[in-house]
Amino acid sequence: MDHPPDTLRYPFAAPPEPGTMTAVAPGIFWTRIALPFQLNHVNIFILDDGDGWAIIDTGIDNKATRAAWEALAAGPLAGRRITRLIVTHFHPDHIGLAGWLCERFDMPLLTTQTSYLGCLNISLSPGAMDAKPYRDFYLRHGLDESIANLVVTNGHGYLRMVSPLPPTFQRIVAGDTLKIGGRTFEIITGDGHAPEQAMLWCAEEKIFLAADQVLAKISPNVSVWAVDPDGDPLGLYLRSLRSLHALPEDALVLPGHQLPFYGLHKRADELAAHHESRCQLIAQAAHERLHCSADFVPVLFQRALDPHQMSFAFSEALAHVNYMLGQGRLVWDEPNGFVRRVKAV
Repeated sequence: MDHPPDTLRYPFAAPPEPGTMTAVAPGIFWTRIALPFQLNHVNIFILDDGDGWAIIDTGIDNKATRAAWEALAAGPLAGRRITRLIVTHFHPDHIGLAGWLCERFDMPLLTTQTSYLGCLNISLSPGAMDAKPYRDFYLRHGLDESIANLVVTNGHGYLRMVSPLPPTFQRIVAGDTLKIGGRTFEIITGDGHAPEQAMLWCAEEKIFLAADQVLAKISPNVSVWAVDPDGDPLGLYLRSLRSLHALPEDALVLPGHQLPFYGLHKRADELAAHHESRCQLIAQAAHERLHCSADFVPVLFQRALDPHQMSFAFSEALAHVNYMLGQGRLVWDEPNGFVRRVKAV
């Protein structure tokens, strides 16, 4: 999702170079880990934690990411221990290297219960998403068999880029406070992009570690997953966006991708408007003829998609369909065969 460049204010014009850290506030540092996807990086934040460093998020599990962490440990992090790892949510670019890092640096993992169990259920069960109920999920919503086969195999390879998690973790819950160095952070959780995604809020200094809930120039993916086929992640996401208005507009937002920014309320409102425009595109198409959810993918994404991108695009299209069904803007057509179709009201 693009937006006008003057909508937000960016205190840092460029990201840190690989292997380096940029101070975004006293004792809070920003580095980046590369990803082998179109979204080619994840932001990592490293906080002064008294006699060591607290880390937020990890990158995926591959040789390049492990090497990047070894370089950081031997470079800007050298001379101090790593005290703990805080993981914001269960997507592999954020939790993927958690097990390896916790073992390598002998530190605890702090995350939400949903993130820990969600990772165990999906990322660490090889072949699970290829099971018949999940394959039928894609077929029932209109993906043809060849594309469905690609999505449940190649498309879900990303979910397996995770090292074995530590056998135990320390649970963080919305409303908890974490003392990191000389700061106190409140744990805020949001839904839609990932269930019980953890964000950290320092009210005294107006610093908001937002994970993937609000990003500056793209819309975080909001997907229906096969394990919860009738879920309403978009409704949950919009509710979470509204709740962010309780924080001040001039908070420094430190997101999971792209540049830090000021303009939290503006960006939350832009994201909500973006999803409403998507709903309007779906409504217009559904007024013209019956559609299965897969038919809406080219309505929303007018470019060629590889299997990885198709899995997200399809699941996001279905998220809009489920949301609009709940609103009464779409209804299911009378059953007619295996594939389900909707029409506009």
